[in-house]
Parts: sequence; structure tokens; C-alpha cells
Amino acid sequence: MTTTVAYAEVPTPVGSFVLAVTETGLVASGWGSRDRLAGRLDLAEVHDADRTASVVAELNGYFAGELRTFETPIDWRLMSGSRLRVLRALHEVPYGRTVTYGELARLSGSSVPARGIGSIMGSNPIPIVVPCHRVIAGSGLGGFSGGEGVETKRWLLTHEGYLQPTLLDL
Repeated sequence: MTTTVAYAEVPTPVGSFVLAVTETGLVASGWGSRDRLAGRLDLAEVHDADRTASVVAELNGYFAGELRTFETPIDWRLMSGSRLRVLRALHEVPYGRTVTYGELARLSGSSVPARGIGSIMGSNPIPIVVPCHRVIAGSGLGGFSGGEGVETKRWLLTHEGYLQPTLLDL
């Protein structure tokens, strides 16, 4: 059983991003401080740069436009039931593609309605690697609770080529 976690903070174009990695894999990530993630995990911290090195390299590769598929092992411990099924299905949505909330519900084989999918996206413990930014509303981008909100989602989808850059991006 996994009992420790190592953290890494990575500067990105969409803000400082924190990674939490157990012996099993990436367990949590997000914008903000390491302390915010640590409070959710209740695991002993170790300082192990080797443990976090591969996911840091992958995240840097993603933002450099060189990586399209994360190979980082995932520690799914913070999820269970329908939430786990939905997030595992989301993890398979490829770079540069999107799904609607309803499509993700169908892909996951769960009975979660589209509104419930939105709630699961808002509480995704592993954004970017489990790409909640790739879930959109049928009528537009929909919401996003990471980074600077919808602007971060727009930036990520533009970075992946799903959205065309605006004059502000040039």
C-alpha cells in the first residue's frame, strides 16, 4: 500500500502547477500551493525528485508542444464509483479532441447526467493529465474551475489545436 507522497511545482504558461506523486503514480495535481494538495491527501511527505521527474518532464513536454499523450501512471485512490468510471473514460479522450458532458456520460457507461458530469469535472483531482479541459458544453466551452477559469480552458484548447488562436494570442 502506498504511504508517501512527493511533490513538485512546475511553472507553466497557465500558472504554477503542483504535482503529487505516490509510489503508485500521480495522485493529484492542480494550480496553487502544495499545501492545498497536501491537505487532501493525508500522506507522509518525502522529498524524492526521482519520483516526480518523469511527470515533470511530461508536463514540460506537453506545454512545449512536444507531448500529446501522458504515460504517467495514475494513482486513482481519490476516486471511486461513477466518478472513477467517468474520469477513467475522460483519461482516454485524445489530445486536441473534445467531448460534451453528455458524450462523456455515455463513454463512461455511467448513469450520471450531464450536470453531474460537470460536477465531477469541477472536482477532478488530476487536471491536465486527466483532461477535464477537453469536456465542453453542447453550446460552447462550458465552465472550468482550474487556473484562471474559462480563460485557462480556452488557452489549453488553443494550445492543443482544438480552438483557433485569437488576435490576443498572436
